[in-house]
Amino acid sequence: MAQSSYRNSEGDRRSRAARTLTCGRVMELPNIIHRDASVADVLEKITTMNWDHLFLVNSERVPIGRIHAVDLLKLIAKKTVNREIAWMHSIPAKQLVVQEAFFMKEETPLLKAIALMLKHDLNNLAVVNYEGEIVGTISHSAAARHLPRLLL
Repeated sequence: MAQSSYRNSEGDRRSRAARTLTCGRVMELPNIIHRDASVADVLEKITTMNWDHLFLVNSERVPIGRIHAVDLLKLIAKKTVNREIAWMHSIPAKQLVVQEAFFMKEETPLLKAIALMLKHDLNNLAVVNYEGEIVGTISHSAAARHLPRLLL
């Protein structure tokens, strides 16, 4: 009987820990670029940093959109007239945004962030502080690193 009681209390403790784990405690550094950047700037960041996405931010570091590498490739593939690098410098990065930036606050429970990512088929979310500035990102891999030890 004592062993069963211990397992239940241990399970309750892990469950509580999983529910109270916040985005701010598990977030990773954000991949960002300023809204005045060009498509060429985005291409350079994505290729040199080996990123698959980045968040477009305004001058206050507030996320205004998310750019995925696939969307950049689609734009380049559609460009049939002139594939010279010059056109990439003239097109603003904000034209690459096909989806608004979903974000969570640092104190938001990680489970809530995961639910939002699953609902909207997202790989990552921006994490913002109380002023709305991006301070990190949450991804499926971050959740996979932190939640199993609390749930199993």
